[in-house]
Amino acid sequence: MELPLTLRQKLQNREKEGILRHLKVNAATVDFCSNDYLGLARSPKLKEALEQEWLRYPDLPLGATGSRLLSGNSALIEELEATLANFHQGEAALLFNSGYAANTGFFSAIPQRGDTILYDEACHASIKDGIRLSFAKAFSFRHNAVEDLQKKLQQASGNVYVAVESLYSMDGDLAPLRELAELCTGKGAYLIVDEAHSNGIYGNQGEGLVQELNLQIKVFARILTFGKGLGNHGAVVVGSKALKDFLINFSRPFIYTTALPLHAVLGIKCAYALLPALSAERQKLKNLASYLSQLLTEQTNGISINTGDSPVKAVRGFSMAGLKEVSGKLLEQGFDVRAIFSPTVPAGKEQLRIIVHAYNTEAEVQQLTAILNKNI
Repeated sequence: MELPLTLRQKLQNREKEGILRHLKVNAATVDFCSNDYLGLARSPKLKEALEQEWLRYPDLPLGATGSRLLSGNSALIEELEATLANFHQGEAALLFNSGYAANTGFFSAIPQRGDTILYDEACHASIKDGIRLSFAKAFSFRHNAVEDLQKKLQQASGNVYVAVESLYSMDGDLAPLRELAELCTGKGAYLIVDEAHSNGIYGNQGEGLVQELNLQIKVFARILTFGKGLGNHGAVVVGSKALKDFLINFSRPFIYTTALPLHAVLGIKCAYALLPALSAERQKLKNLASYLSQLLTEQTNGISINTGDSPVKAVRGFSMAGLKEVSGKLLEQGFDVRAIFSPTVPAGKEQLRIIVHAYNTEAEVQQLTAILNKNI
């Protein structure tokens, strides 16, 4: 049976606009694309630890066998949640199967009818989708604009929830968390911070940006994922015991989803055990990120890049055709760097998204910037 005509037309429109998405198999040799910031996804140490840990649980089933509220819960999962709560200095923690599930599960359940959600316009799609499932009113505020949030707070009603990311996955910049926490505390608003891209790479032991800034007491909830800096899969919501109890009772993505399987739970446990010892990798990552920004700022005309030590670099200033051409040139020379188009980013903000990793080298950064210089 054919796809309905209206849907085929939508696909055709995307193709005409040059933004039709395709799945690709990674054939490049130099990774400047993945979210594996610290290299844990390919770490022999993590693989070895996971293999050893696996042998300790010969009697547990491979699959979870059901949701947490049915047959999928275990002492191992509860122990991991206690470990995560302690590591992230929260009262309690609740595992979700992905960052997407955690965000949709949180925002669809916590804000109630009559409440207000204020969210940064650059927030991830999973936050926005969760907000759409909520009965609360919702309004965006300009990206990282505390003064705009302050104006919106004056018009908010009910319980007010403010949603931001600590490190934004496309712009690559950091949220002004100190100012946001101060404002929300003064206004009695509940601050929620998505730490998907900062978990593992900020903080003395990789606890995230909130803890690096010692703001955990002022943050109502943190969503921390494991598929990026931790090299695994899944996510956790860290907050109060009452918040955890509420999510267990009212968060549909938690209630009606099969729990994480054994290997995923053990992988998270092993990654967190390794995380405190990766201070050298975290520092190298930040040094390389700053070096990349410096080289492009000094040597390249006509494009812009976010500065600082964020591993996510948004390189803008190319035309649509130019973006496709330069990403193709990079791929030809073995560099995996992706061009990002609308609707992933707003129209007019198309970019090259460069991700720096602890396993990249200064020579690779130099080669990357040299290719960019030749193709502007």
